[in-house]
This record gives sequence, structure tokens and C-alpha cells, in this order.
Amino acid sequence: MRTAFVVAGASLRRMLRDRTALFFLVILPVVIIAVIGSVVQNPGGFRIGVLAGQTSGSGLVTSLVDELKTVGPVHTMADETDARTALRRGELDAVVLIPSGLDSQLLDGREVRIPVLAGGAESTQSAVRSAVSAAVARHAERVQAAAFAARWTGTSIAQQLPRATAVQLVTPRIAISTENVATGSNYLPLGFSYSAPTMLVLFVFINALAGGASIVQTRQLGIYQRARAAPIRTGSLVLGETLCYLTFALLQSVLIVAVGALLFGVSWGNPPAAAVLIGTWALVGTGAGMLSGAFFRTPDQASAIGPVIGIAFAMLGGCMWPLEIVPHAVRVLGHLTPHAWAVDAWITLLSRGGNIVDIAPQLAVLAGFAVAMLGLAAIVHQRQLTA
Repeated sequence: MRTAFVVAGASLRRMLRDRTALFFLVILPVVIIAVIGSVVQNPGGFRIGVLAGQTSGSGLVTSLVDELKTVGPVHTMADETDARTALRRGELDAVVLIPSGLDSQLLDGREVRIPVLAGGAESTQSAVRSAVSAAVARHAERVQAAAFAARWTGTSIAQQLPRATAVQLVTPRIAISTENVATGSNYLPLGFSYSAPTMLVLFVFINALAGGASIVQTRQLGIYQRARAAPIRTGSLVLGETLCYLTFALLQSVLIVAVGALLFGVSWGNPPAAAVLIGTWALVGTGAGMLSGAFFRTPDQASAIGPVIGIAFAMLGGCMWPLEIVPHAVRVLGHLTPHAWAVDAWITLLSRGGNIVDIAPQLAVLAGFAVAMLGLAAIVHQRQLTA
């Protein structure tokens, strides 16, 4: 056993001296997590467009725009044509067409209709209309309160509007909180909680496949044959390389977990379940690396073909997009890869609040993949070293 640890240490030091390997181990995963997490994160509201020409120099219009800012980011548009174009391109979720002369109409006590253009899916249109309507309703409260006070005091709406605004600000409102208690989500949370676990699955597997080049190079240099001239058993050499790849996979996993938690605020779910899942996936990556070293004939093949295989498996397994959005046949095909089972387990942990019992089926399948790959790799390596 001591010999296996010595072999593992020597192989790991050789791998970590490779600057290219360090780039793929440390820098690239962090960059990809940041980029994908930023792209798929929930913006926290709807993107609202308001025509710029209808907002300048108008007190009530300005206050209406301020209310719309509570719905989401507000973008002023040059004209209606630009606004409709942005809406059609998906750059905006809605466009509020504030009518000209809004101030005078409201101050005269007349009814005003505010058209809202919405795009996207029907559910999005309904949600954005409700959000905009709520913002307009809050604005209308002040005007209606000012109009009521003006009728009773014999003054104008404009005179009572500041008082109505002040009263609205200090009047307690009924707060409505929403809690999603659904436990059947088939999607990872948006943002970095999506990119961090999927990139952990992706990079541990890819780097293990590419790292098989180290075993191929060691075999080509005759290091294994010279080691066998000493009183070192073949099993110790294979076990040493296995421990090396397991350590490598665990180091990258811990790095991604730490970066996700500390830099991007990712919650990894139930700690014991997450730890077991990470350890099991590290074993899957170890098996992939050992197979790569066993079957590729040259280091260049392992470095070039290995990542391609890893990316293809990741695409099929749901690391690039949710499997729920692909046809059923593709979903079934994806579950022929270990990636799909790992992503399913992360969905259970992060989206459904699951524990180790809830992901037991996925862990069992992943353990099966790991045992099969490690067993096959051990047999091939034993034959190569004793040939």
C-alpha cells in the first residue's frame, strides 16, 4: 500500500507541473462558471421600455416611471419604432406607451388609458401586464387621493398631490409573501447555482480524460517497466495511478465548490449528500481517466480526443442545457452517460431540497459507472504492464 501512495504522489506531482493542466484545473472552470452564471441568472424583474419623448419635464410622468422601476430595469426609448423593434428582438419584456399630456389629463380629473405592449410567451405577457398594472395602480392611488382631498377642501389636485404622496409613503401596506413549496422541479436554479454544479460535472470528467495522457506518456517512457524491475507489484502501480486520478478529481471538485460558495454565493444543498455526490463523481472521473490512459496510444490522442468525448457526454447529459427541453428520445440517450445522473442528483439537492436518501438511486447508478470503468481500466492496465 505504501508503494501505491508513492506512485500516486509522483504521478500527481508530474501532472500538477503541467501549466496547461493547471489552466484547465483552476482558471477555465472559474471563468466558465462566471460567464454562464451571469448569462442564465434571473434579472430579478422585467425589462420595461418607456418612450423618452413622453417623460421629459413632467412631474406625474416622472413619478410613474419611478414606480415602473420597481418592476425592473427601465429603458428610455427614442421613439415607438425603436421600442417595438427592441420588444421584437427580446431586448425588452414590455413597452409602456405613456400618452402625451398625461399630467394635464390627470390634474383635470380625466380618465387616462396607458397602452402596454408585451412580447414573448403568453405566460410572460400576463406576468408583465400584472406587474405594470400594479405599478400604475400605486401611482393612481396618489392621484385619486389628491382628487378626493381637492373636492372636500375646494382646492386643486395639484395642491393636494404632495400631501397625498407623503401620506402614501407612511401608510402601512399589506405585504404579500410568496413561497414556492413545489418539490417537483426538473431544472437547476438559475444563475451561478446552475453553472457551478454543471461545470463541476463537466470539468472533472474532461480533465480526467485529458489527464490520461500522463499514463500514456509514462508507459511510452518505459517507467512502468523499470518500476517492475524493482520488487513492485503490478497491482501497486495500478492502484497508485488510480489514487493519483482520484486525488486530482477531488482537488478540482473542492476548488469549484469553494469558488462557487465564496465568490458566487452558491448553496450546495444538503452538506452530507453533496459531499457523497462529489466523492462519487470523483470516482467516475477517476475511472474515465484510467480508461483514457489504458486505451489511447499516444498522449496527443488523450489530450485531443478525450475532451471531445467529455464535451459530447456533457451535452447529452444535460450540462449545457436542461434535459427537460429536449425530446424524450434524446433524454433517454442522455441517461446512457453518467453526466445525466449526476445532474439529476444536483437538481434533487438544489431545486428540491433533497437529502442523501433522495439521491440514492442516482448515487447507485454513478457508483455502477465508476466500478465498471475502474474495473475495466484495471484489467487493461494489468495486461499492458505484464505483456
